Amino acid sequence: MSMTDPIADLLTRIRNVNVLGRISVRAPYSQIKEQILMTLKREGFIEDFQVEGEIPAKALSIQLKFGPEGEKVIRKIDRVSKPGCRVYSSVADLPVVREGQGITVVSTSQGILSDNEARQRNIGGELLCRVY
Repeated sequence: MSMTDPIADLLTRIRNVNVLGRISVRAPYSQIKEQILMTLKREGFIEDFQVEGEIPAKALSIQLKFGPEGEKVIRKIDRVSKPGCRVYSSVADLPVVREGQGITVVSTSQGILSDNEARQRNIGGELLCRVY
């Protein structure tokens, strides 16, 4: 089975598990997914993640984060750029998500960063997904 958009698959898995209120989810491994998860962890949207197994069966095990009352930290997570319609932004035009309550994950020449990190480094790039 070929997957046309592995990033959308990752986001959908996180979204589905989040709706069910489960604390962890597994997804097939790729470097870009690992970098997206590192960004989500740095920005406090997920608790942690691990890379498990060996090639070709490598997988990502992701632990979602919940607030002290059990409230969901990720309220919404969706794809911006799609394989058929890439969305790019200069640093000046990087969108502000929910008045700074959320982030846009950006693929830049310096790796995958949050919109805040991209602004600090003064670089734009492809808008991969939005989280709040």
